[in-house]
Amino acid sequence: MRQNGIQVIRSRKYKRTTDSDHTFNIAPGLLRQGFTASGPNQRWAGDIIYVCAREGWVYLAVVLDQLSRRVVGWAIRSRMKQNLALRALNMAHAIRRPQSGWIHHADRGSQYCAHDYQELLRKHALTPLMRGKGNCYANSAVESFSKSLRAELVWRRNWQIRREVEVALFEYINDL
Repeated sequence: MRQNGIQVIRSRKYKRTTDSDHTFNIAPGLLRQGFTASGPNQRWAGDIIYVCAREGWVYLAVVLDQLSRRVVGWAIRSRMKQNLALRALNMAHAIRRPQSGWIHHADRGSQYCAHDYQELLRKHALTPLMRGKGNCYANSAVESFSKSLRAELVWRRNWQIRREVEVALFEYINDL
């Protein structure tokens, strides 16, 4: 590693961001740790990643195809509201146009359990699944992406303004 100029990026302390203390319905977690898909657009995973800049927080909602582990939809905002997750899902659907019956897996966050998000899943004939409370392994593809994004980009800089975070996230995702 030294010869190639590679340095270890240490993990940082975990910060809980999922608000699962809400009154929305929770979809069942039917995957039972079965994350493989035999083709594209069969299983998607969604999550929200946060980045702290001196100016304030930046939130990135992503939708990953679990077969290729590629980002197929994303949205960036300065507030973690339901619209953030809706925009990422709409982008993924507009680009990929999957057949009905595919699976969308997410955590129990209020953005994913909200009525508008669940209605959009029904509109596109998606089967919503949610992992168990406190079980980060159930959505491992998107959690792995999140960790890589933080180690390769976020933790390497002290971000000053939100705009520079947004540009860096855009470039990171589009270079994948």
